Amino acid sequence: MTSASRAWTLENVEAGPVQSAPTGATGGTRAKPAWRAWLSRHGRALTVALLLLVILSPFLWLVQLAFRPAADIFEDSLLFKPTLDGFLSLLQGNFLKSFGNSLLVSTLSTGFSLLIGVPAAYALTRWQFKGRDRIALWILVTRMAPPIAFTIPFFLAYQYLGLQDTVIGLAIVYLTFNLAIVIWLMQTFFEAVPASLEEAAWIDGCGIWQAFWRVSLPLTAPGLAATAVLCFIFSWNDFFYALILTRTNAITAPVAIVNFLQYEGWEWSKIAASGTLVMLPVVVFTVVVRKYLVRGLTAGSVKD
Repeated sequence: MTSASRAWTLENVEAGPVQSAPTGATGGTRAKPAWRAWLSRHGRALTVALLLLVILSPFLWLVQLAFRPAADIFEDSLLFKPTLDGFLSLLQGNFLKSFGNSLLVSTLSTGFSLLIGVPAAYALTRWQFKGRDRIALWILVTRMAPPIAFTIPFFLAYQYLGLQDTVIGLAIVYLTFNLAIVIWLMQTFFEAVPASLEEAAWIDGCGIWQAFWRVSLPLTAPGLAATAVLCFIFSWNDFFYALILTRTNAITAPVAIVNFLQYEGWEWSKIAASGTLVMLPVVVFTVVVRKYLVRGLTAGSVKD
């Protein structure tokens, strides 16, 4: 090494390490702006909130109409003094009786549909007999026909049997279309239960129906909850059959709401208040079984 190069090296050592240029000045990676960092952390939650707001906006608008004074029902402003006049006015009529009829009819129809349809679905799944697939297909075909196709036969038969304008008669009508839903949905859930579990129960001394009650049915509880919710919703929201087959005694809530649309004018406060009350049972029922409902509706969507 020459004396000149040795002198240059000593000078660099004494001067210390060379300072690198700032990262931003040399075109390196820059830090994300604060708003981008916040958006990356909360973007998914913000998207879900916006979607919920869009989906629930009709229901939220109905609820605020129910608490709005009748004189300001068509005002665009969201600032108003809440009132219960719309709900109190429902107490003066027969809406509460109609609400009770809807609750009773939907509960009876759902209960009878599950009581008959669940064992039928289990039999169609486990028992091998001739024409099994055809029976399942014909059960589904009964759900494909429009309601108007059965209205006149039901009307004439109910007049003869004395079931017109009765809660039991309306529950039987709802049973006709809820039963197909129960059988077809529960067949899928019973097929997901391994038959070897029931065979093990038979070896332990259980009979056919004991194995069904103690093994298969508990394993299909999520599907049972989802099916019950769907049956209840279909029965609760029915308008056509209730309009044709009831008069005064068994009139349901959806039909009672139509009575507020009169020739003299539409009673918007009562319509909004009654619509809000009609939503409550379905919401409460769904919240109670939400754990099983989600598992039931998503069953079979992911394969191991």
